Amino acid sequence: MCRLFGMTTGGPRVHSTFWLLDAPYSLKSQSRRMPDGTGLGWFSLGEEPVRDRAPIAAFRDADFNAEARHVVSHTFVSHVRFASAGAPDVHNSHPFVMDDRLFAHNGVVKRRDALRSWLTDVERALTQGQTDSELVFAYITAEIRRRGDTLAGLISAVRRIAAELPVFALNVLLAESRRLWALRYPDTHELWVLKPTLEKTGPARHLSSGREPGKVSVGAHREPCPAFVIASERMDDDPGWRLLAPGELLMMDGLEATSLFPFDDPAHPLTVADLSAAEATSQT
Repeated sequence: MCRLFGMTTGGPRVHSTFWLLDAPYSLKSQSRRMPDGTGLGWFSLGEEPVRDRAPIAAFRDADFNAEARHVVSHTFVSHVRFASAGAPDVHNSHPFVMDDRLFAHNGVVKRRDALRSWLTDVERALTQGQTDSELVFAYITAEIRRRGDTLAGLISAVRRIAAELPVFALNVLLAESRRLWALRYPDTHELWVLKPTLEKTGPARHLSSGREPGKVSVGAHREPCPAFVIASERMDDDPGWRLLAPGELLMMDGLEATSLFPFDDPAHPLTVADLSAAEATSQT
């Protein structure tokens, strides 16, 4: 399945190099299993979203590796892709940008034609690729515009999708400048959060059981600044990682976090048996 990464300090601008390149289970290392696309998004000094995408694996992408070492921001969204809908193409790579927000998705939502019909011509014009992910974001963006509030629009959009469309998984990251939302929905795929407690480099520790033997300096190359980190899998053996509960929507505003559970179970849940061969391969 695709892998998600998000990070926010709530204010100070930092590098995300450790998590993207140097952690024991960095996004770069995860991309060896996710070869179909790479993307990194952040916010400029003018607070505008910036992103760079490519339809290749992160470990092969020189731009991704350079940006991971040099870009500084208070909020990041990154994604490595295993294609389920839409060919490997720059327009199908995440994160997507609309209305000064960054968005990335992991999972499958069926009936893209129905989802597209919920959008006006102007809203459909925001999409350039063929993925369910981009259509989901376009609909979330439309609901945010209609309601004038990011949280209300996100909840409204996901509720309708869950009620009317077949859903296998809808794990998402949505970012504004200094704010980040993470949703694990329903319980198909994991999504983890590391709370902002690190203030200095940690001691070397043995890696957890089942992982490659040896030691790692847990805080090595992390900057001494607290930050929330969101990931599809734990990226090191820090004991602070917490698995989001099924249906949990975590809102991170600065270094304050609020967990909400505003969604019912999907009305039309999908299993692996309901997916196409390409979808099933990408999701397991």
